[in-house]
Amino acid sequence: MNHPCTRRQALRWAAAVGGSLVAPGWAVDPPRFRLAPFSADVTIPVGHPCMAGGIAPAREIVDPLFVHGFVLLGEGLPLVVAAVDWCEIRNDAYEQWRLQLAKAAGTVPARVLVSSVHQHDAPVADLEAERLLRTHKAAGSICDLEFHERTVARVARAIQDALAHARPVSHYGVGQAKVEKVASNRRYLGPDGKPRFNRMSATRDPAIRDQPEGLIDPWLKTLSFWDGDRPVAALSCYATHPMSYYGQGGVSADFVGLARRRRQADEPTVLQIYASGCSGNVTAGKFNDGSPAQRPVLAERIYQAMLAAWQATRRHPLQRVVFRRVPYRLEPRNDAGFTVADLQAALTMHPRPFGQCLAALGLSWRKRVDAGQQLDLPVLDLGGAVVCLLPGEAYVEYQLLAQRLRPDDFVIALGYGECATGYVPTDQAFAERDSNLRDWCWVAPGSEKILTRALEQALRASD
Repeated sequence: MNHPCTRRQALRWAAAVGGSLVAPGWAVDPPRFRLAPFSADVTIPVGHPCMAGGIAPAREIVDPLFVHGFVLLGEGLPLVVAAVDWCEIRNDAYEQWRLQLAKAAGTVPARVLVSSVHQHDAPVADLEAERLLRTHKAAGSICDLEFHERTVARVARAIQDALAHARPVSHYGVGQAKVEKVASNRRYLGPDGKPRFNRMSATRDPAIRDQPEGLIDPWLKTLSFWDGDRPVAALSCYATHPMSYYGQGGVSADFVGLARRRRQADEPTVLQIYASGCSGNVTAGKFNDGSPAQRPVLAERIYQAMLAAWQATRRHPLQRVVFRRVPYRLEPRNDAGFTVADLQAALTMHPRPFGQCLAALGLSWRKRVDAGQQLDLPVLDLGGAVVCLLPGEAYVEYQLLAQRLRPDDFVIALGYGECATGYVPTDQAFAERDSNLRDWCWVAPGSEKILTRALEQALRASD
């Protein structure tokens, strides 16, 4: 548990982050905690691949992409939370984000939580995969290496600028509200009683859309930080794939971005951050036919839940900030099509550029796993409120498990951390032959036990 900051500790902290000890209103000692909200434009240029080359490249910018986040300062090294309007950040690209943001914040990469929001008219970043494609003169392309470098540097500068204006925070707030008619599980039962998995983000077949919602987490949760009775920043999280329509080259933060922008207009001085929860198997398919007219409808439903969660917020004194992380390893798939030999062959011989890109993504992941690189599960624990970050497209079952592990606390489970895993399904999904696991899943069966153990260790650990 943290203790009041001594003057010597405050001097050390100020030197670590390059800040000043003196600020208006500080009588003797600095505030116990401070928050530096930040944001930066991360919009890709026209022509940049979207979704690792799986859909049309960027042809127009419908609305910009952003990263929104905060640096939390107190005793110990700073903590960074960032939500990025990109499809995925993977492998060495994810490492670069954590490293560069850590340098900017005066902390270490382990204390940087980067989460992709996972819109599809947005980029996937995997530097090693792109280098493999270029080296082998493949037709596919995943990301622009130079654009990526410039973008991460821009975000780092935004953090440095924000630290100069960090605000005292004395309370955290928690509020939640049910989202009406957005999320539905990909899994449903067919007429023969057998499970099907093809209720996608946009589903036009009325017979599929009429099936029950299935397993979801209906709650949108908002964690906020306050300077007395003045709000500073709000982090909202909801578990669904955030796509209405996509694939035509119109870069967009989609319906969750529209909802976030409306909330920002409501509270101009309070940075609004939106992150996607664990939603590898959750889409808007039951309530979305993929028409452009449905995007503002879904945005309105998310906005109303964000507003209701804000209105339901209750503040609590911010008395401690505890950080924990649990390292773990998810085994890579090694079945047909996923062996190193199969991936290397597909990299050069697959007839479709997207197939080449998938092979490059798989080889990038295998290189790191086979070299002993581990994943980690970070937890930001405020006592009565907890933020944890899970890898890739973790299924919603892991989010619900995180909540059960801390039943008396307010638990936000962010998804789409290190996305090299692709889908992180349950053992049941593997056993039922979930059709979504045919390509965008690079982890082996048995991952559920490993990730469950990591969650238990991270959320049940004593301080």
